[in-house]
Amino acid sequence: MWNLSRKPAILALVASSLGLLFAGFSTYDYVKHLDRQLHAVHCSFTPGIAAATDADNACRTAMYSAYGAMFRGTWWGGVPVSLFALGVYVFFAAFAVALIVGGPRVSKRAYQFMGFASLGPLVVSVIMAFIAAVRLGVFCKTCVGLYVASALLAGAGIWGMVQLRRLSFLDAFATSVPANAGPAGTIPQPPVMPTAPVQGMPQGNLGAVAIWLAALGLCVGVPAVIYVNALPDFRPLLASCGTIAQPKSKALVPLATISPKRDATLVADPLCPTCKGLHDRLVAEGAMENLNASLVLMPLDSSCNWMLDRSLHPGSCILSKAVICADPRSREALEWMYSNQEELATLAKAGDSLLRSRLRTHFGEAIDTCIDAKQTSLRLNNILQYAVTNELPVSTPQLYLGDLRVCDEDSDLGLRFTLAQLAPEVLP
Repeated sequence: MWNLSRKPAILALVASSLGLLFAGFSTYDYVKHLDRQLHAVHCSFTPGIAAATDADNACRTAMYSAYGAMFRGTWWGGVPVSLFALGVYVFFAAFAVALIVGGPRVSKRAYQFMGFASLGPLVVSVIMAFIAAVRLGVFCKTCVGLYVASALLAGAGIWGMVQLRRLSFLDAFATSVPANAGPAGTIPQPPVMPTAPVQGMPQGNLGAVAIWLAALGLCVGVPAVIYVNALPDFRPLLASCGTIAQPKSKALVPLATISPKRDATLVADPLCPTCKGLHDRLVAEGAMENLNASLVLMPLDSSCNWMLDRSLHPGSCILSKAVICADPRSREALEWMYSNQEELATLAKAGDSLLRSRLRTHFGEAIDTCIDAKQTSLRLNNILQYAVTNELPVSTPQLYLGDLRVCDEDSDLGLRFTLAQLAPEVLP
């Protein structure tokens, strides 16, 4: 009989350690935001080295997305997916150490379990990578690190299974090869084997597999239970950010939805990345189609917004007028601008002519005439006057449910929980 090499177990330990690092820093970043404030987020292939403080990066986008946590409707912020990953990699790291230390005493069942169970994190990574590509449009480096760790872990598990299969073949060969026949009248010689036989690997039993599965479940579930019990109760704060005096106005731009059940007002700038993030979260949560949504265009561009002395988003005045011109298909226009936000922002910085050319390509030649029309400028000015009358902050994004303002702190990680508390009818 022959022993399995420890190399697959060593690779599994390396992969699990890598997964622990990335999952640990991702969970740490998530937990920091439980104070409802903005913090730096680790977004690097070198975990722990660099933390991004900018408000818009791929890791923050993934963290704020509807796919960054589970049970968000039950608890503020929900339970981060990375916390489950942390428990998984703790288990596999411990299991790999057991395989290394156990040596020839490790059963075949252990390697078989490792081979099949290690595919679980890889399957989850493939699903999350698909979501990142199709739904989010970005790949956060911390997430990619977890994908790599899961691939290495699965590779280690498969490697161990291949070695186990080879060992079984050698065992069968050793017991089936006949003795070498010598010349007549001589004693037959034993077969020459590749390696001297050693103590055989025990087969193991299925009861051990049940124990390992239970241990894996505990590693995943116990941290989540502890996390949930430690969460603060933010419900008293949800309605503490003020109200809007006149939530309705004919000047506002309606955003078409399928089954409006609750009046809502969105304050947004077409070139505002966080506005795009809030809009995408509302869509991903399934709430957008159930809102009777009106849009307050707040271009952070001093060329039309007389409340500003300098432009934060040059070109947003032109885009805001284009959204008005698209009415009653303003939502389609706004979502197109969000989808092409980086390109439009770059064109706007290069000059209005390039931006207008891009708009003509998408909306047609008539868009120029509408943007320059006095009626369009008057409507945008009335929207800005509406913001002044209602004493709205000159900032984006803002979300109002009826006349109640949703706190900025509750519009990202806590959005689904906030909607579940203040407007449960808009959630699917």
